Amino acid sequence: MNYLWSPWRMEYIRNHNKETVCAFCTELSRSDGPENLIVHRSERVFLILNRFPYTSGHLMIVPYKHVPTLAELDPPTRNELLEVANQAMHILKAVYHPQGFNVGMNIGEAAGAGITGHVHMHVVPRWLGDTNFMSSLSGTRVLPETLEDSFRRIQAAWKEQS
Repeated sequence: MNYLWSPWRMEYIRNHNKETVCAFCTELSRSDGPENLIVHRSERVFLILNRFPYTSGHLMIVPYKHVPTLAELDPPTRNELLEVANQAMHILKAVYHPQGFNVGMNIGEAAGAGITGHVHMHVVPRWLGDTNFMSSLSGTRVLPETLEDSFRRIQAAWKEQS
């Protein structure tokens, strides 16, 4: 499956208005499950699978508050963001056995943020050699499982941890 050209993505691109539509806020209004990919909701932030993942298990921690920068979040929310990222790495280690992680934020369009108005943190599991010829030559990522399977595996591990 070439997720880069999924029908959902094309519909999102055609109908997306960067000024008024926030994908995170939209998903928050839906019931949690494989449709909205929200794995966990805590007091100030939620954990969601990236709909266009770099690797299987690519998660994002998103505050409920819709703000573009960390500076606009209160200290308890910033702390919770980091704690949930730490928990997410423990879960991903148990589920996928990665050899490392990329953890970070792209704040602002110039920094590569796809959703510029709602700050969020990425947690991406990594393995040696996880960039293969498909990524290098054709710009296509190959994932060994569907987003729905990733959702089920991660959510089950999260519930087991709780």
